[in-house]
Amino acid sequence: MSIRPLFQSSNKTFSFELYPPKTPEAESRLYENLERMKLLKPSFISVTMGAMGTNKGNTLEIVERIERNYGIHGVAHLTCVNATRDNILDLIGELRNRRIQNLLCLRGDPPRASQTFQPPLNGFRYASELVSFVREKTGQDFSIGVAGYPEGHLECPDKEKDLLHLKQKVDAGAEYVLTQLFFDNRDYFDFVKKVRALNVGVRIIPGVMPVTSVSQLKTFTQMCGARIPEKMKSDLEKIQDDPAAVRRYGIDYAASQCEDLLAQGAPGIHFYTLNKAYSTTRVVRNLGLA
Repeated sequence: MSIRPLFQSSNKTFSFELYPPKTPEAESRLYENLERMKLLKPSFISVTMGAMGTNKGNTLEIVERIERNYGIHGVAHLTCVNATRDNILDLIGELRNRRIQNLLCLRGDPPRASQTFQPPLNGFRYASELVSFVREKTGQDFSIGVAGYPEGHLECPDKEKDLLHLKQKVDAGAEYVLTQLFFDNRDYFDFVKKVRALNVGVRIIPGVMPVTSVSQLKTFTQMCGARIPEKMKSDLEKIQDDPAAVRRYGIDYAASQCEDLLAQGAPGIHFYTLNKAYSTTRVVRNLGLA
């Protein structure tokens, strides 16, 4: 089920991101949460690829089940990590066999033992190369999205150069952008303004993560380079030993953030759910999106 017609007919979408579970117990919880998420009727659900390019099969299986069993558009992440051109061609064949038509093309994170990303022989160094290759081999068979970084990519301190990287991905054939998580909406709107100045017209969907754990928040922001606003940091420090209070704060903060984004013209919200339904469900219902 291609999401291309969905974007053509709807000015705003809301969507979720999941990741492949690592254990049978986690897999069972994932599908329990999917039962709750489907009641919200999301526009689409994206599924990440495992660390260092692992769990490709799990990613495709989950996307296939999302579409077949839940009737929701699924988006499979596709990364450059440990992927040669032949590997990508094999994956394209499997995607077609499973009737998956939506991709999010990413470079992916380097292996933990490496300081920098090193593409495999006959592989891809940048997501723009991956997008271009998929387009060359498949034409318009797949709807392709890419990532955007409102605060700049962690590995690219030159923000103007990072904006040009995004333009290259769109010029290569990307149809929409999902942004990295952020907590200050000014970062998103400043980013969109600068991207538009480069004559990039595709929709840029903001990524929002309801905070559920202070320690997890610190880990995620260190990994992706997102900034925690000082007031948010101060508020969370006061309640960090009360998990229920942290969760309530995360729901309220995300709801307020999303309300402002939508009021100022954002074309929807992409929620980083961490495979949990409760907080995202509360935010969506509080906003009246369900």
